[in-house]
Amino acid sequence: RPDMSHALRTTLAAAALALLSAVVLIAVARPAHAAGGADVRFVEPERFSDVGRGAHERERVMASLGTHLQELSRRLPDGQRLVVEVLDIDLAGELRWHRANEVRVLRGAADAPHIQLRWRLEQAGATLKSGQDRLSDLGYMSARAGLGGFEAGLPHERRLLTQWFNAQFEGGR
Repeated sequence: RPDMSHALRTTLAAAALALLSAVVLIAVARPAHAAGGADVRFVEPERFSDVGRGAHERERVMASLGTHLQELSRRLPDGQRLVVEVLDIDLAGELRWHRANEVRVLRGAADAPHIQLRWRLEQAGATLKSGQDRLSDLGYMSARAGLGGFEAGLPHERRLLTQWFNAQFEGGR
C-alpha cells in the first residue's frame, strides 16, 4: 500500500508545516518588550491616617493597593522598574457604627481619598525619574468607580493610583 504511506507522509508534512507556522506566528505576535515591574513598600503602615480598623483590614488594603500598583507597572517598558514607598493612606469615607456593624460612609470632598507616595523609576541601576506625591480626588463621589466597581475593593483609591500612573508614566492618557 504505497498510496497510504504517501498520504500519511503528506498529512504529517502538512501538520509539521502548520505547527511551524503557529510557532513563527506566536514569536512574531509577542510584544516588542516584556512588562516592567514594581517594588512596593508600605512605610510604617500602623501610622497611616485611615486603612480601616485592625491589622487584618490594614493588610487587606495594602495587598489590594500593592497588587494594583504592580499591575499598572506591567505597562512600563522592559527593564524599567518602579520603586514605590507608600507613606500614608486615608481611605475614602469614614468608619461609623451602624447597628451592630461598622460601615464606611462616603460623604464627599470632606472625606476624599488621599495617598502619599515617594517613588522612583529605574532602569539598569539608574534613576530615570523620581518624586514624592500626595494624591487626592476631592470629586471622587461624582466619578464613576470603574475598575471593577465596589466588589473589586477600594475603587476610589485604585482609580486615584491609575490616574497618577497615567499622568507620570504614560503622558496623561
